[in-house]
Amino acid sequence: MTAQSIQRVKGRVVPLGGDDIDTDRIIPARFLLCTTFAELGEHAFEDDRKSPGHPFSDPRYAGAKILVTGRNFGCGSSREHAPQALKRRGLEAVIGESFAEIFLDNATSCGMVCACLPREVIEKLLADAKRDPRSEATIDLAARTVGLRRRKYPLAMDESVRQRLLDGSWDVLAVLQEARDRADALAARLPYLAFRRGGAAR
Repeated sequence: MTAQSIQRVKGRVVPLGGDDIDTDRIIPARFLLCTTFAELGEHAFEDDRKSPGHPFSDPRYAGAKILVTGRNFGCGSSREHAPQALKRRGLEAVIGESFAEIFLDNATSCGMVCACLPREVIEKLLADAKRDPRSEATIDLAARTVGLRRRKYPLAMDESVRQRLLDGSWDVLAVLQEARDRADALAARLPYLAFRRGGAAR
């Protein structure tokens, strides 16, 4: 397994205005009993989608890769199921004014880009996607920009998060796999592991 660098996300936009959208709305608690994340995508915003006009029920936004929303997205409980549900829905990035800290960490750990833009730019992205469901945006992590219709806006992102996405270290399992030889060598030198293998240290 090789760590995957994420440098750019380009795709259609699904607009979801509003602030303080919490993780219970993203994936309701009754779906947390799953043993894998595989089917969570079909239940993203399960309850909210019952409201008329919700973009996740609008076929014009099917296949969108970038969610645009307001401030403090992903607040509430710390459930990692929330970003996993969005990712399994096909989303690769979320653009918002700000993100709840734990949601941001969980999203980064599953390779989902969370980019921050000022309120006025968010409103432009939302209006553009509502006006034209074919609207696309490009998040360029290397250039620190979000591109929309030939215009580029500087994005804000914690530098450590950006570097994890760029160098692939967001994928902890891949990093461990790549370091397997070093991990095995270290384990061989640890006396308590030797004892468990049946060769008590002397």
